[in-house]
Amino acid sequence: MSLEYDNYLMQHRNGVNKSLEWLQKNCSYLFENIEFNALEIQLSHDKSKNDPEEYEAYDAYFYGGNRSYQVVQDYKRAWLRHIHHNPHHWQYWVLINDDEGTECIEMPMQYIIEMICDWWSFSWVSGNLYEIFNWYDNHKDQIKLHDDTLYAVESILDDIKNKLDAESDANES
Repeated sequence: MSLEYDNYLMQHRNGVNKSLEWLQKNCSYLFENIEFNALEIQLSHDKSKNDPEEYEAYDAYFYGGNRSYQVVQDYKRAWLRHIHHNPHHWQYWVLINDDEGTECIEMPMQYIIEMICDWWSFSWVSGNLYEIFNWYDNHKDQIKLHDDTLYAVESILDDIKNKLDAESDANES
């Protein structure tokens, strides 16, 4: 076990919780008409990262100072396991068909919200709540989403930015 990795997990989960609390306060419309249990997310976000199959591989890859072939392969297997156990990752919703290529399945809103909180967590940790927008701009070409999911994600991100801008303007006055 690595104290560094444990600290990262704690910071990340705290960032997810702050993101979720902010959204509940500032974008309450997101939570209407969906079954959503914020406490469940707060208690279980990325819980599989504590399983030995993921924990040990992540810890070795990010904090072990060794990127040997075996460490990289173990990390890739852990990442694959992680995205297949956590529906807040967009990769969970990409269906690889035997004969027809891939297709993106629409994500339920509860997982869209958690995915955005997952991404935004790093902004809360860094103290720059706008960081998510640069991150998304730099990664959106690699992220594969169903058209309706993409629309929801970008609408929520736009709303977050507009509300942050309004908060900033109010604080400057």
